[in-house]
Amino acid sequence: MNFDPRLHKQVAEHPYPLLFATISGAHLYGFPSPDSDFDLRGVHVLPLRNVVGMVPGEETVEKSGIHDGLEIDLVTHDARKFFELMLKKNGYVLEQLLSPLVIHTTPEHAELKALATGCVTRHHAHHYLGFAATQWKLFRKEDPPHVKPLLYVYRVLLTGIHLMRSGEVEANLVHLNETAKLPYIPELIARKTGGPEKGRLEQADLAFHQREYERLTAQLEEAYAGSSLPEAASGAAEMNELLVRIRLQQ
Repeated sequence: MNFDPRLHKQVAEHPYPLLFATISGAHLYGFPSPDSDFDLRGVHVLPLRNVVGMVPGEETVEKSGIHDGLEIDLVTHDARKFFELMLKKNGYVLEQLLSPLVIHTTPEHAELKALATGCVTRHHAHHYLGFAATQWKLFRKEDPPHVKPLLYVYRVLLTGIHLMRSGEVEANLVHLNETAKLPYIPELIARKTGGPEKGRLEQADLAFHQREYERLTAQLEEAYAGSSLPEAASGAAEMNELLVRIRLQQ
């Protein structure tokens, strides 16, 4: 894929070597607005002296604001922290790792993606249920309500359902809806991508979306109950070996 060179510049200016940098957020989810910022996510490698010495390095690097005319929200974690998050029921890091919108990659990125399959468990359903509940509260809090949090509700519920059934991490709502076939999703996406003036819903729509939220939440809970995914993540030993190799290569 061809990306704006200014995104590559942000990666090149990172203070530490990167294993990978990908695009997350609305661009990954399939509904970026004209004014959407670019959510850059990735893994950096702290210098060995910061790992073994008394002066710690930055486990997490964050950078946000307007840079070269682009609104950027960049967050990277040191390899050890990111690997630990992979072994927990954290859907965010798996989505970032497996994002097809790749700004920077390395052979170690490919190795890590191969290990991601073993990190998927049935308990990732709790991550998506919790995120959907938070976004639903945000949606209901506004008057009139914004489309954005509602799209996030549908995106995470469908991602969770798909993950429980297939073991595959899919974060793009357009792709997810090819299977789910929810007829209202294209219109909601069109509202979100059409700009702020189209980004709100009429109150009359609330009862319908309340029913859909409850229906899909129940569907995710059922998918969790019937999932054949493992109870716990695997691959910790392989990640440890990869981390040691990465550190010693410095």
